[in-house]
Parts: sequence; C-alpha cells; structure tokens
Amino acid sequence: MRAAPTPGTTASVRSTTSVRPTAAPRPAAPERRATPGLPDPQPQSQSHPQPQPQPAGRSQRLAGVTTMIGSGLSTQTGAAIGSLAFPVLGPVGVVAVRQYVAAVVLLAVARPRLRSFTWWQWRPVLLLALVFGTMNLSLYSAIDRIGLGLAVTLEFLGPLAIALSAARRRVDICAAVVAAAGVVTLMRPQPSTDYAGMALGLLAAACWASYILLNRTVGQRVPGAQGSAAASGLSALMFLPVGLVLVLRHPPTAEAVGYAVAAGVLASAVPYLADMFTLRRVPAQAFGLFMSVNPVLAAVVGLLGLGQNLGWTEWASIGAIVAANSLSIATRRT
Repeated sequence: MRAAPTPGTTASVRSTTSVRPTAAPRPAAPERRATPGLPDPQPQSQSHPQPQPQPAGRSQRLAGVTTMIGSGLSTQTGAAIGSLAFPVLGPVGVVAVRQYVAAVVLLAVARPRLRSFTWWQWRPVLLLALVFGTMNLSLYSAIDRIGLGLAVTLEFLGPLAIALSAARRRVDICAAVVAAAGVVTLMRPQPSTDYAGMALGLLAAACWASYILLNRTVGQRVPGAQGSAAASGLSALMFLPVGLVLVLRHPPTAEAVGYAVAAGVLASAVPYLADMFTLRRVPAQAFGLFMSVNPVLAAVVGLLGLGQNLGWTEWASIGAIVAANSLSIATRRT
C-alpha cells in the first residue's frame, strides 16, 4: 500500500501516493511507489538526468527480487499495524502521524529548495499535497470499514484504469473486461456490504490516479524529487491541526502512537528506500509486474495479521484484477 500509496516511487504508494506502458518508479512518493502501465511520473529535467538501471547479474537480480518482496510486505504490514491504532487515534489520527513521518523522510532525502519555486511550480505541488492527504485518508478509512485486502484492491483500480485508458490492443481490452468483472463481483449487493467503505476505496483509487498524473506534471516542472518532497511537507502541515486536536482532546497512548509511527516507517520510508535499490537491479517492467500482486499481499497480511477472512468470491475478484494488470504489463514490448 503506496497506501501505498505512500507521494511514491508507484506508488504504491501505497498508498499511500497513489500511483503506466511499462511500470516505473515514483521515487519521490512515500506511499504509493511505482504504478504499472505508465511512464515514470517523475521525469527528471535535462539538468538532472534520470539514472538508468545498469545491467544486473544473477545475484543482483536475486537481490532486487528479494527487496521487492520485502518492500511489498513492508507496505502492507505497515498498513495493518497502523490499523491497530484506529480504536485510539482513528483513521484520521493514524494518517496524520504517517504524513509526519513521510514528510520527515522525504524532506531529509530530497532537501527541496522551496524559495526557488515559482508559482508555476507551486500550483501542481499544492494540488499534489491535497491529493496525497486525501488518498491516504480515504484508504485508511476504507481499511477501517472493509478490511485491508479489499481496500487495497479497490485503490489499485486507480493506476489500473490509467494503464488501460489508452488501450489499443485486444489484450488490453480483454484485461479491462476481466478487471471490470472482478470489480462488479467485489461490489455486488449483499446484506453485509459496506457501501460507504467501498466508496472510500474508490475515492482512494481516484486519488491515486490523480496523484500519478500530478506527479508527471510536478516532475516536469520541478527537478528531482524536490516537488514530491515539498508536497509531502505541505500535506503534513495540513494534518498538523488534526494532531493538535487529538492531543488536546484525547491524549493518545504511547502504544497507539507507536503503531502509527511504525505504519509511517514501514509503509513510507522502507518502501521508498527499497524501491530505489530495486530499480537499479531489475527492469521497470518486472518491477511493475511485481507491484500488481500488492492486493494479494494485502489480503494475505489482513488474513494472517488481522484475522480478516475473505470469501472465495472476494479472492476470485482480487485475482481477476491482479491478473488483468499482470496480463497487460507482461505482454507489452519494452
């Protein structure tokens, strides 16, 4: 979860933030890392060329795959641990703490030169900050209502929709149909269906899609990761009043704060650094293909860590959505 996303590497990232023909990283976003099916949402300026991955040997590829697995598990485990603080902090409080952690990490790494930003650069950064906060808040609120696996699966529809929006091949059309069937099955009316939770998951998906597109613009206007770091810092400032209200009205326990901080570290800092390591050792297409299994990882972590059981229809729906994205990416020419 850039909760993924985690602004992210695609996120996601989770997002997280949030979120492409082959998969590529969103190195500046803490939530949502690389998002399959789109070009890199954080293109570098000519004065800051983006480093290309070097040819990797078998040992390096193995290290990259191992790191990808660890990154995915870290993201979903972080979201699961964060949910343990919901009874005390609520989803809003957990997201606030997570935003603080993400901002500290990104600002320390990117060190944006805020005084040099022009209004032309600030506009997409401000929008990105708003989308980033909304994405994480809606995702964690959805997790609180419908569980980790279903919430992350619905959020994943955002980058999947963008990846398939420009579909011209028959295989992409088939992938879109398969994904749509999975969504319909997942959201079929039942007595126990939580429509508010489903709507929050879809809002997170829309935010992740918007996050991807905004990251493109920010990456074109602001060099390096400075734009996403600035957006992360602004998003943390937006949640500062929330943190103050929580502390004054209902002082949180040290345990709850620890859970929220762990969520920020595991779902933001660790995936960000892990993805930077991975993308130097594996092709972007392979990275995006692996990112497709995050909904499955979320469902497994929710089952084993939180006891959130899913029926066979939910598992089939998650599998259909993951298969649709995997099929679209795996058949693309690099």
